[in-house]
Amino acid sequence: MYAVILRIAKMILGVLGKYEVKNKHLLPSEGGYIVTCTHKGWLDVVVLAVCLPRPIHFMAKQELFRVKLLSSFLRKLNAFPVNRENPSPSSIKIPIKLLKRGEVVGIFPGGTRTTEDVALKRGAVTIANLAKAPVVPAVYEGPRSIRELLKMRKATIIFGEPFYVETKTKEELASYTLQLTERMTGLSELQ
Repeated sequence: MYAVILRIAKMILGVLGKYEVKNKHLLPSEGGYIVTCTHKGWLDVVVLAVCLPRPIHFMAKQELFRVKLLSSFLRKLNAFPVNRENPSPSSIKIPIKLLKRGEVVGIFPGGTRTTEDVALKRGAVTIANLAKAPVVPAVYEGPRSIRELLKMRKATIIFGEPFYVETKTKEELASYTLQLTERMTGLSELQ
């Protein structure tokens, strides 16, 4: 189902608007990695998936999985639930397993959709550290809704240089989270 929905999304994006990928050459060609991206609306999730050369597995808030039909649909699109208020061990185990299998995991480290800058949570760097997988910072600039896309606003995903997280302390994790924030802010300024 993922491949079918991805094909449809590419067609719709191609017909309704434009999308652009910058620095795609920075993406690791093999092995698992985490893509962290800004999250302003639901459309950035679709555009990010379209711009990646491999399928992506998204962490999504558990509230989306409460409706059985929606939960089934999201799981077929490689999404898995996470409790943002009280993360369980599975919040870390599932993405680590995926990364060790060589999969791509998508995390929105701001934790919610917003047009404002928010402090990033440290989940992405924690998972990267435990999985020994690189983090690829990314930013999304463009429409937040179909209405804005219909106005021919261009959607852009900008990828940054991958980096590894190697630490044993919470203080160093905070430092890597700050580094991720700075890298993502730097990418936003390139737009």
